[in-house]
Amino acid sequence: MQKTTFDFEILIGEDCSTDKTREIVEKYVRRFPNKVKLITSHENVGAAQNFFRLFQNSKGKYIALCEGDDYWLDSLKLQKQVDYMEQHPDCTLCFHNGEVLDSSTDKTTRKVIPWMTNNEKYYRKENAKYSAGELALLGYIPTASYLYPKHLLYNLPDWCFHSVVGDNVIKLITASHGYAYYIDEVMSVYRFGVPGSATTNWVNDHNTVKRHIKLCQGFIELFDNFNHYSNLRFEREIDEAKKFFEFQISLAKGEWKEIRENRYVNIFRELDTSVKLATYIRCNFPQVYKLLKNFRTALVR
Repeated sequence: MQKTTFDFEILIGEDCSTDKTREIVEKYVRRFPNKVKLITSHENVGAAQNFFRLFQNSKGKYIALCEGDDYWLDSLKLQKQVDYMEQHPDCTLCFHNGEVLDSSTDKTTRKVIPWMTNNEKYYRKENAKYSAGELALLGYIPTASYLYPKHLLYNLPDWCFHSVVGDNVIKLITASHGYAYYIDEVMSVYRFGVPGSATTNWVNDHNTVKRHIKLCQGFIELFDNFNHYSNLRFEREIDEAKKFFEFQISLAKGEWKEIRENRYVNIFRELDTSVKLATYIRCNFPQVYKLLKNFRTALVR
């Protein structure tokens, strides 16, 4: 559906799916041999390697992403983004807002940005420039909204290939070479609640303390690595972004004294009163908290 004044190619990384995706893609390749290119193999290679082989085979100046069950809404999406980046060579990442689609109801529920309550104060609600540090504070942005120059991802450091979330690496690395430009339009859809997706795993990991702590530690490690990569240029914002995940770790461990430290005073202050009370009970009276949680679950059922 994309209408552009420039040529583009569609590369599809098919990683041995079991839902006949490959057969469908092959039909499009036959119909549009000069437009659609299938990248696959005889064995599953995993998400990171699947992305890397797409990157290696791409020929364009810019790369736009559209993962898994996400999709684009605006037929002029690519044109709008490329126009801006061509006119502003200092811009090294262009992104926009999207809608969240509940996969269980197939209905849109809200916009993607801001993703969490602690990201709201960094959302400007208009077209705006963001530094890499500000993007870290803005939180999750639609992966299907990314457009960036391909050359910025050449010769990445090793830590990028082992990070907890690959799209976070891309947005921070690209934006650090210039700035990110946000177009305040909804031009893509993020399907939420799909089994196996990153955010579904994030929600599920909340219910498993060890996995949740490990995930939060992964984000902290990512921020630390990026901090060194960018020569501490965004240290203040990166440190602020880390606080949320540090707070989550202490919360998961039931460390009441730690989450009440001055470092996390603003995070704790912004919690709803009911959440503060639940946090206090959870940290100081874990057995009571467990009973109340089980009772609430029984009522819902």
